[in-house]
Amino acid sequence: MIPLSDIDRRPFRFPVVTALIIGANVIMFFLELTNGQPFILRWSLIPSKISAGHDLITILTAMFMHGGWLHIIGNMVYFWAFGPEIEDTMGRIRYPIFYLAGGLVATMAQVMINPLSNVPNLGASGAIAAVMGAFLVTFPKDRIRTVVFIGFFFTITFIPALILVVFWFVLQLLSEIGSIMERSSDGVAHMAHIGGILFGILTARFFEIKKRLQRN
Repeated sequence: MIPLSDIDRRPFRFPVVTALIIGANVIMFFLELTNGQPFILRWSLIPSKISAGHDLITILTAMFMHGGWLHIIGNMVYFWAFGPEIEDTMGRIRYPIFYLAGGLVATMAQVMINPLSNVPNLGASGAIAAVMGAFLVTFPKDRIRTVVFIGFFFTITFIPALILVVFWFVLQLLSEIGSIMERSSDGVAHMAHIGGILFGILTARFFEIKKRLQRN
């Protein structure tokens, strides 16, 4: 399933911060394409180094990097589907703080589950998961225009945010449990997704501006 947009509400102002974050991700991705593997290895996050207190700046830089075209396109589509409305409720100062904090918590959750790993971690998924968690507790009944794939075919339908986000979260949880039990990895940082969405669910209300929330 690929979420596209909220059909029950639109932000009152153009989501400048969301657009700027997407722009930062795109710029970083083109830097990866231009500079190749050495650049990716230098600025992506390696859990064992973070555990040892080294290269801490990569906690931030890895948050804006991606492993390929499908990775960045998928993440940015999800972000654009949920980000604008959350930006509208938090405002242009609190929202980026929330986004970065969500990414930080998501990253540390991934490091804690496998602190000795030397596999590079990169991607905005953890921070975006935090935004999805915020959307879940703020607008659970909103219908999300979603592309649903059925074999080789697809259709566009409207799915309540509660169902869509909870379904996504359960998939991440089951995938992480499966990885632990099989002692293997599918290359996806599921624990970062779990940490990010839980952060969003638990803290969103502290970042929201009451007047903006009432207006929505």
